[in-house]
Amino acid sequence: MLRLRILVGAAILAGQVGASAPGLAQGTPQQRAACTDDALRLCAAEVPNVSRITSCMKANFSRLSAGCKAVFHYRG
Repeated sequence: MLRLRILVGAAILAGQVGASAPGLAQGTPQQRAACTDDALRLCAAEVPNVSRITSCMKANFSRLSAGCKAVFHYRG
């Protein structure tokens, strides 16, 4: 389960952070930690498709934790 959580977080942030900050394509451990629980809670059915996870997270933006919302607003 922990391995899945890490992979989901990395996938989400690769799509999100990578689009705005190429040097951080996989995000920091803190960024992954901020969104992993939200991804599993809201978008588990989309794993491992990064674009679908990202779309799901955006569609559920109002339901994201404050920390994960900050990651989605991050511009590097």
